[in-house]
Amino acid sequence: MNENAVLEIASIIKNAKSMIAFTGAGISVESGIPSFRGEGGLWSKYDPEILSLSRFIDSPSVCWKSIKEIFYDYWGKSEPNSAHKALAKLEELGFLKAVVTMNIDNLHQKAGSKKVIEFHGTLDQMVCMNCGKKYSVKDVSLENLPPKCKCGGILKPDFIFFEEGIPQNAYKESFALAEKADVVLVIGTTGEVTPAAYIPTVAKQKGAKIIEINPSKSAYTDSITDIYLPEKAGIALTEILNKIYSL
Repeated sequence: MNENAVLEIASIIKNAKSMIAFTGAGISVESGIPSFRGEGGLWSKYDPEILSLSRFIDSPSVCWKSIKEIFYDYWGKSEPNSAHKALAKLEELGFLKAVVTMNIDNLHQKAGSKKVIEFHGTLDQMVCMNCGKKYSVKDVSLENLPPKCKCGGILKPDFIFFEEGIPQNAYKESFALAEKADVVLVIGTTGEVTPAAYIPTVAKQKGAKIIEINPSKSAYTDSITDIYLPEKAGIALTEILNKIYSL
């Protein structure tokens, strides 16, 4: 690992006034959660149409079978890794104002992060397609699919399906934080999923420093990134945190 880059990043973080983290699927790969795209991604094994809103409405039982397998039987057993825990620690120390995440896995919260904006929604809730009532996933049985609301309506995981818009509050808050940020930690994202991908760009336009931690280059690396650390998030953030302690 580039020790000079780690030292520089640690110094920038320690002096930051309004730092945010922007995280994608890559940060959760170390927790055993595969990304959707690319080699070995979920869409190489499952039909993406299971997360199409129109398909879900037409065939909820078929979609729910795969949704349960992927998101509740498999993902539900995942635990936060050292990268999630390091971000929670940076928040606890007062260096990190918020995490804006494209992930729906709830691992930031499990790691102890308090201020998390879930841009694409969350697995932790379900919403009724009929009356709009929301349920904690803990209060919903998945033994009989599709699960149903007390009103008889079908329940849907409370994350964004294809053909759905971004939750308004999450959208507004994410971009407001980006406009105020002086540092953005970009972690584990290709920078290709819009409109979320615009968040670091907005921050850069307002003068923020962009620190990118990714094993492979992203759409940001050669365009807006100021410091690029080509490393796994868990290893890099642990090193950065240790360096902050020593400064």
